[in-house]
Amino acid sequence: MRDSAVAGGSSATGADAEPDVILELIPVIRRVVAARVGDFQLVDDLVQETLARVMAARDRIEQGTLAPYAVTVARNLVVAVGQGQDRARRSAHLLVEETADPPPDHQMLQQEENTVVGSALARLSPQERQVLLAHEVEGAGTAELAASRRSTPGAIAAQLNRTRAKLRVEYLLADIGVTPPTDRCRPVLFALSAGDRRRQRDLDTAGHLLQCDCCLQLSTALFDRRPPQRNDDEARVLITLDADVVTARQQGRDIAARAGFTATDLTLIATAISEIARNIVKFARRGEIVIRIVDEAGRRGITVVARDAGPGIGDITGAMRDGVSTYRGLGLGLPGARRLMDEFDIVSEVGKGTTVTMAKWR
Repeated sequence: MRDSAVAGGSSATGADAEPDVILELIPVIRRVVAARVGDFQLVDDLVQETLARVMAARDRIEQGTLAPYAVTVARNLVVAVGQGQDRARRSAHLLVEETADPPPDHQMLQQEENTVVGSALARLSPQERQVLLAHEVEGAGTAELAASRRSTPGAIAAQLNRTRAKLRVEYLLADIGVTPPTDRCRPVLFALSAGDRRRQRDLDTAGHLLQCDCCLQLSTALFDRRPPQRNDDEARVLITLDADVVTARQQGRDIAARAGFTATDLTLIATAISEIARNIVKFARRGEIVIRIVDEAGRRGITVVARDAGPGIGDITGAMRDGVSTYRGLGLGLPGARRLMDEFDIVSEVGKGTTVTMAKWR
Protein backbone atom coordinates (compact mmCIF):
# COMPACT_ATOMS: atom_id res chain seq x y z
CA MET A 1 0.00 0.00 0.00
CA ARG A 2 1.69 3.17 -1.16
CA ASP A 3 0.78 6.75 -0.28
CA SER A 4 2.33 10.13 -1.04
CA ALA A 5 1.64 13.32 0.88
CA VAL A 6 2.67 15.43 -2.09
CA ALA A 7 -0.31 16.26 -4.31
CA GLY A 8 0.42 19.01 -6.77
CA GLY A 9 -2.25 21.59 -7.49
CA SER A 10 -4.69 20.51 -4.75
CA SER A 11 -5.77 22.50 -1.70
CA ALA A 12 -5.54 20.91 1.76
CA THR A 13 -8.82 20.33 3.55
CA GLY A 14 -9.96 18.27 6.54
CA ALA A 15 -7.38 15.70 7.61
CA ASP A 16 -5.02 16.84 4.84
CA ALA A 17 -4.88 20.33 6.41
CA GLU A 18 -3.81 19.00 9.79
CA PRO A 19 -0.05 19.06 9.13
CA ASP A 20 -0.32 22.80 8.32
CA VAL A 21 -2.05 23.44 11.65
CA ILE A 22 0.57 21.41 13.49
CA LEU A 23 3.39 23.24 11.71
CA GLU A 24 2.03 26.53 13.06
CA LEU A 25 2.05 25.15 16.61
CA ILE A 26 5.64 23.93 16.66
CA PRO A 27 7.37 27.35 17.02
CA VAL A 28 4.98 28.22 19.87
CA ILE A 29 5.65 24.93 21.65
CA ARG A 30 9.41 25.34 21.19
CA ARG A 31 9.40 28.86 22.67
CA VAL A 32 7.45 27.70 25.72
CA VAL A 33 9.77 24.77 26.39
CA ALA A 34 13.05 26.55 25.57
CA ALA A 35 12.16 29.38 27.98
CA ARG A 36 12.18 26.84 30.84
CA VAL A 37 14.70 24.19 29.74
CA GLY A 38 18.37 24.77 28.95
CA ASP A 39 19.26 21.35 27.52
CA PHE A 40 18.82 21.51 23.73
CA GLN A 41 18.29 17.75 23.41
CA LEU A 42 15.68 17.78 26.17
CA VAL A 43 13.93 20.71 24.47
CA ASP A 44 13.59 18.65 21.29
CA ASP A 45 12.27 15.65 23.22
CA LEU A 46 9.65 17.72 25.04
CA VAL A 47 8.54 19.50 21.87
CA GLN A 48 8.14 16.15 20.11
CA GLU A 49 6.19 14.65 23.02
CA THR A 50 3.94 17.72 23.23
CA LEU A 51 3.25 17.54 19.50
CA ALA A 52 2.36 13.86 19.74
CA ARG A 53 -0.07 14.46 22.61
CA VAL A 54 -1.73 17.37 20.83
CA MET A 55 -2.22 15.25 17.71
CA ALA A 56 -3.64 12.42 19.82
CA ALA A 57 -6.25 14.80 21.26
CA ARG A 58 -7.05 16.62 18.01
CA ASP A 59 -10.47 15.01 17.57
CA ARG A 60 -11.62 16.12 21.03
CA ILE A 61 -10.48 19.76 20.78
CA GLU A 62 -11.77 22.60 18.66
CA GLN A 63 -9.15 23.90 16.26
CA GLY A 64 -9.26 27.38 17.82
CA THR A 65 -8.15 25.98 21.18
CA LEU A 66 -5.29 23.80 19.94
CA ALA A 67 -2.64 26.45 20.66
CA PRO A 68 -3.66 27.03 24.33
CA TYR A 69 -3.96 23.28 24.80
CA ALA A 70 -0.46 22.75 23.33
CA VAL A 71 1.02 25.41 25.64
CA THR A 72 -0.61 23.77 28.69
CA VAL A 73 0.66 20.32 27.70
CA ALA A 74 4.18 21.67 27.16
CA ARG A 75 4.24 23.39 30.56
CA ASN A 76 2.96 20.27 32.32
CA LEU A 77 5.65 18.15 30.67
CA VAL A 78 8.37 20.63 31.70
CA VAL A 79 7.10 20.55 35.30
CA ALA A 80 7.00 16.75 35.32
CA VAL A 81 10.58 16.51 34.02
CA GLY A 82 11.76 19.06 36.58
CA GLN A 83 10.15 17.14 39.42
CA GLY A 84 11.79 13.94 38.25
CA GLN A 85 15.21 15.60 38.11
CA ASP A 86 14.74 17.03 41.61
CA ARG A 87 13.91 13.58 42.99
CA ALA A 88 16.99 12.13 41.29
CA ARG A 89 19.23 14.83 42.81
CA ARG A 90 17.80 14.32 46.30
CA SER A 91 18.32 10.56 46.06
CA ALA A 92 21.75 10.64 44.41
CA HIS A 93 23.62 10.15 47.71
CA LEU A 94 21.73 6.91 48.29
CA LEU A 95 23.33 5.39 45.20
CA VAL A 96 26.94 6.17 46.18
CA GLU A 97 28.96 3.71 48.20
CA GLU A 98 32.57 4.69 48.75
CA THR A 99 35.03 1.99 49.69
CA ALA A 100 38.73 1.49 49.11
CA ASP A 101 38.73 -2.22 49.90
CA PRO A 102 38.06 -4.84 47.22
CA PRO A 103 34.75 -6.66 47.66
CA PRO A 104 34.90 -10.04 49.43
CA ASP A 105 34.00 -11.90 46.26
CA HIS A 106 36.75 -10.24 44.20
CA GLN A 107 39.00 -13.32 44.08
CA MET A 108 36.15 -15.65 43.17
CA LEU A 109 35.02 -13.35 40.38
CA GLN A 110 38.58 -13.14 39.06
CA GLN A 111 38.79 -16.93 38.97
CA GLU A 112 35.49 -17.11 37.08
CA GLU A 113 36.77 -14.52 34.60
CA ASN A 114 39.94 -16.55 34.00
CA THR A 115 37.83 -19.66 33.40
CA VAL A 116 35.66 -17.87 30.84
CA VAL A 117 38.70 -16.48 29.01
CA GLY A 118 40.29 -19.93 28.95
CA SER A 119 37.13 -21.47 27.48
CA ALA A 120 36.98 -18.78 24.80
CA LEU A 121 40.64 -19.26 23.86
CA ALA A 122 40.10 -23.01 23.60
CA ARG A 123 37.53 -22.40 20.84
CA LEU A 124 40.19 -20.77 18.63
CA SER A 125 42.27 -22.86 16.27
CA PRO A 126 45.86 -23.59 17.43
CA GLN A 127 47.26 -21.20 14.81
CA GLU A 128 44.85 -18.41 15.79
CA ARG A 129 45.68 -18.90 19.47
CA GLN A 130 49.46 -18.92 18.89
CA VAL A 131 49.47 -15.74 16.82
CA LEU A 132 47.14 -13.88 19.20
CA LEU A 133 49.07 -14.81 22.35
CA ALA A 134 52.41 -14.04 20.71
CA HIS A 135 51.16 -10.58 19.78
CA GLU A 136 49.12 -9.70 22.88
CA VAL A 137 51.10 -11.45 25.64
CA GLU A 138 54.67 -11.73 24.35
CA GLY A 139 54.59 -8.39 22.51
CA ALA A 140 55.63 -9.68 19.09
CA GLY A 141 54.97 -7.20 16.28
CA THR A 142 53.19 -7.97 13.02
CA ALA A 143 56.44 -7.77 11.04
CA GLU A 144 58.14 -10.28 13.35
CA LEU A 145 55.15 -12.62 13.20
CA ALA A 146 54.98 -12.31 9.41
CA ALA A 147 58.67 -13.19 9.03
CA SER A 148 58.35 -16.30 11.19
CA ARG A 149 55.27 -17.48 9.31
CA ARG A 150 56.27 -16.55 5.74
CA SER A 151 53.45 -14.06 5.50
CA THR A 152 53.09 -10.26 5.31
CA PRO A 153 52.45 -7.75 8.14
CA GLY A 154 49.15 -6.78 6.53
CA ALA A 155 47.96 -10.37 6.39
CA ILE A 156 48.94 -10.91 10.03
CA ALA A 157 47.11 -7.74 11.08
CA ALA A 158 43.98 -8.89 9.25
CA GLN A 159 44.25 -12.31 10.88
CA LEU A 160 44.56 -10.70 14.32
CA ASN A 161 41.46 -8.60 13.73
CA ARG A 162 39.46 -11.67 12.71
CA THR A 163 40.75 -13.61 15.71
CA ARG A 164 39.86 -10.84 18.15
CA ALA A 165 36.37 -10.67 16.68
CA LYS A 166 35.98 -14.43 17.03
CA LEU A 167 37.33 -14.34 20.60
CA ARG A 168 34.78 -11.68 21.58
CA VAL A 169 31.97 -13.96 20.42
CA GLU A 170 33.36 -17.05 22.14
CA TYR A 171 33.94 -15.08 25.35
CA LEU A 172 30.30 -13.94 25.43
CA LEU A 173 29.02 -17.45 24.70
CA ALA A 174 31.13 -18.87 27.53
CA ASP A 175 30.25 -16.02 29.90
CA ILE A 176 26.50 -16.38 29.38
CA GLY A 177 26.73 -20.15 29.19
CA VAL A 178 24.69 -20.68 26.04
CA THR A 179 25.12 -22.80 22.93
CA PRO A 180 24.09 -21.21 19.62
CA PRO A 181 20.87 -22.92 18.46
CA THR A 182 21.81 -23.12 14.76
CA ASP A 183 24.91 -23.55 12.61
CA ARG A 184 24.22 -20.11 11.14
CA CYS A 185 24.57 -18.30 14.49
CA ARG A 186 28.35 -18.25 14.86
CA PRO A 187 29.07 -16.92 11.34
CA VAL A 188 26.48 -14.19 11.88
CA LEU A 189 27.97 -13.25 15.26
CA PHE A 190 31.52 -13.28 13.85
CA ALA A 191 30.48 -10.91 11.05
CA LEU A 192 28.83 -8.57 13.56
CA SER A 193 31.81 -8.66 15.90
CA ALA A 194 34.25 -7.89 13.08
CA GLY A 195 32.06 -5.14 11.63
CA ASP A 196 32.25 -6.87 8.23
CA ARG A 197 29.32 -5.25 6.42
CA ARG A 198 29.74 -7.24 3.20
CA ARG A 199 29.70 -10.52 5.12
CA GLN A 200 26.69 -9.28 7.11
CA ARG A 201 24.79 -8.62 3.88
CA ASP A 202 25.72 -12.05 2.48
CA LEU A 203 24.43 -13.73 5.66
CA ASP A 204 21.35 -11.46 5.98
CA THR A 205 22.25 -10.78 9.60
CA ALA A 206 19.32 -8.38 10.04
CA GLY A 207 16.84 -11.09 9.10
CA HIS A 208 18.58 -13.61 11.35
CA LEU A 209 18.51 -11.27 14.36
CA LEU A 210 14.78 -10.76 13.93
CA GLN A 211 14.22 -14.50 14.36
CA CYS A 212 16.96 -15.65 16.77
CA ASP A 213 16.63 -14.65 20.44
CA CYS A 214 20.12 -15.93 21.27
CA CYS A 215 21.91 -13.90 18.60
CA LEU A 216 19.85 -10.79 19.32
CA GLN A 217 20.94 -10.88 22.96
CA LEU A 218 24.58 -11.44 22.05
CA SER A 219 24.59 -8.82 19.30
CA THR A 220 23.74 -6.09 21.81
CA ALA A 221 26.70 -7.08 23.95
CA LEU A 222 28.96 -7.27 20.89
CA PHE A 223 28.09 -3.74 19.86
CA ASP A 224 28.81 -2.57 23.41
CA ARG A 225 32.28 -4.17 23.31
CA ARG A 226 33.24 -3.16 19.76
CA PRO A 227 33.97 0.51 18.97
CA PRO A 228 31.10 1.70 16.75
CA GLN A 229 31.80 2.39 13.10
CA ARG A 230 30.72 5.95 12.43
CA ASN A 231 28.44 6.54 9.49
CA ASP A 232 26.85 9.98 9.64
CA ASP A 233 24.44 9.18 6.80
CA GLU A 234 22.83 6.08 8.34
CA ALA A 235 21.58 4.77 11.67
CA ARG A 236 20.29 1.32 12.63
CA VAL A 237 18.33 0.75 15.82
CA LEU A 238 17.10 -2.61 17.11
CA ILE A 239 13.64 -2.18 18.63
CA THR A 240 12.60 -4.43 21.51
CA LEU A 241 11.88 -2.08 24.46
CA ASP A 242 10.28 1.30 25.09
CA ALA A 243 13.76 2.76 25.58
CA ASP A 244 14.58 1.81 21.98
CA VAL A 245 11.74 4.06 20.80
CA VAL A 246 13.54 7.06 22.31
CA THR A 247 16.83 5.96 20.74
CA ALA A 248 15.24 5.60 17.29
CA ARG A 249 13.60 9.01 17.60
CA GLN A 250 16.88 10.68 18.55
CA GLN A 251 18.85 8.90 15.84
CA GLY A 252 16.26 9.90 13.25
CA ARG A 253 16.38 13.51 14.33
CA ASP A 254 20.19 13.54 14.19
CA ILE A 255 20.28 12.02 10.70
CA ALA A 256 17.59 14.41 9.45
CA ALA A 257 19.48 17.39 10.88
CA ARG A 258 22.58 16.35 8.94
CA ALA A 259 20.43 16.15 5.81
CA GLY A 260 19.53 19.83 6.29
CA PHE A 261 15.91 19.63 7.47
CA THR A 262 14.41 22.51 9.44
CA ALA A 263 13.63 22.25 13.15
CA THR A 264 9.93 21.88 12.30
CA ASP A 265 10.58 18.97 9.95
CA LEU A 266 12.87 17.35 12.52
CA THR A 267 9.99 17.24 14.96
CA LEU A 268 7.60 15.76 12.40
CA ILE A 269 10.13 13.11 11.37
CA ALA A 270 10.88 12.20 14.99
CA THR A 271 7.16 11.86 15.71
CA ALA A 272 6.61 9.54 12.73
CA ILE A 273 9.55 7.36 13.77
CA SER A 274 8.25 7.23 17.35
CA GLU A 275 4.86 5.95 16.27
CA ILE A 276 6.28 3.25 14.00
CA ALA A 277 8.72 2.16 16.72
CA ARG A 278 5.91 2.04 19.31
CA ASN A 279 3.95 -0.25 16.99
CA ILE A 280 6.92 -2.63 16.88
CA VAL A 281 7.24 -2.70 20.69
CA LYS A 282 3.51 -3.27 21.18
CA PHE A 283 2.73 -5.78 18.47
CA ALA A 284 5.97 -7.53 17.39
CA ARG A 285 8.57 -9.61 19.15
CA ARG A 286 11.31 -7.35 17.84
CA GLY A 287 12.21 -5.18 14.90
CA GLU A 288 14.75 -2.89 13.35
CA ILE A 289 14.56 0.69 12.10
CA VAL A 290 17.04 1.95 9.50
CA ILE A 291 17.29 5.69 8.82
CA ARG A 292 19.50 6.98 6.04
CA ILE A 293 20.14 10.10 3.99
CA VAL A 294 19.28 9.75 0.29
CA ASP A 295 19.90 11.90 -2.79
CA GLU A 296 17.50 11.24 -5.64
CA ALA A 297 16.70 13.18 -8.82
CA GLY A 298 18.34 16.34 -7.55
CA ARG A 299 16.63 16.36 -4.18
CA ARG A 300 17.82 15.35 -0.71
CA GLY A 301 15.86 13.61 2.00
CA ILE A 302 15.79 10.67 4.36
CA THR A 303 14.21 7.24 4.21
CA VAL A 304 13.01 5.27 7.21
CA VAL A 305 12.58 1.51 6.91
CA ALA A 306 10.97 -0.30 9.84
CA ARG A 307 10.99 -4.08 9.71
CA ASP A 308 9.59 -6.45 12.33
CA ALA A 309 9.01 -10.16 12.84
CA GLY A 310 5.58 -9.75 14.43
CA PRO A 311 2.20 -11.32 13.67
CA GLY A 312 1.64 -9.18 10.58
CA ILE A 313 -1.43 -7.15 9.63
CA GLY A 314 -4.39 -8.95 8.10
CA ASP A 315 -6.34 -5.82 7.17
CA ILE A 316 -3.92 -3.08 6.09
CA THR A 317 -6.71 -0.83 4.81
CA GLY A 318 -8.47 -0.97 8.15
CA ALA A 319 -5.23 -0.40 10.07
CA MET A 320 -4.61 2.77 8.06
CA ARG A 321 -7.91 4.36 9.13
CA ASP A 322 -7.75 7.04 11.82
CA GLY A 323 -8.84 5.95 15.26
CA VAL A 324 -8.03 2.28 14.73
CA SER A 325 -5.87 1.18 17.65
CA THR A 326 -5.70 -1.86 19.87
CA TYR A 327 -3.59 -0.24 22.59
CA ARG A 328 -3.65 2.98 24.56
CA GLY A 329 -0.78 4.76 22.87
CA LEU A 330 -0.67 8.27 21.50
CA GLY A 331 -3.34 7.41 18.97
CA LEU A 332 -1.31 8.35 15.89
CA GLY A 333 -0.01 4.99 14.76
CA LEU A 334 0.29 4.22 11.07
CA PRO A 335 -2.20 6.88 9.85
CA GLY A 336 -0.41 9.63 11.79
CA ALA A 337 2.99 8.57 10.51
CA ARG A 338 1.67 8.56 6.94
CA ARG A 339 0.37 12.14 7.27
CA LEU A 340 3.65 13.41 8.67
CA MET A 341 5.86 11.97 5.91
CA ASP A 342 5.92 12.66 2.17
CA GLU A 343 5.92 9.02 1.08
CA PHE A 344 4.61 5.96 2.88
CA ASP A 345 4.53 2.28 1.95
CA ILE A 346 3.54 -0.76 4.00
CA VAL A 347 3.91 -4.45 3.22
CA SER A 348 2.75 -7.11 5.67
CA GLU A 349 2.35 -10.86 5.72
CA VAL A 350 0.36 -12.55 8.46
CA GLY A 351 2.60 -14.70 10.62
CA LYS A 352 5.83 -13.27 9.24
CA GLY A 353 5.94 -9.54 9.92
CA THR A 354 5.56 -6.05 8.56
CA THR A 355 7.81 -3.62 6.71
CA VAL A 356 7.05 0.10 6.66
CA THR A 357 8.99 2.41 4.34
CA MET A 358 8.71 6.19 4.71
CA ALA A 359 10.46 9.15 3.08
CA LYS A 360 10.67 12.86 3.78
CA TRP A 361 12.10 15.33 1.25
CA ARG A 362 13.59 18.74 1.89
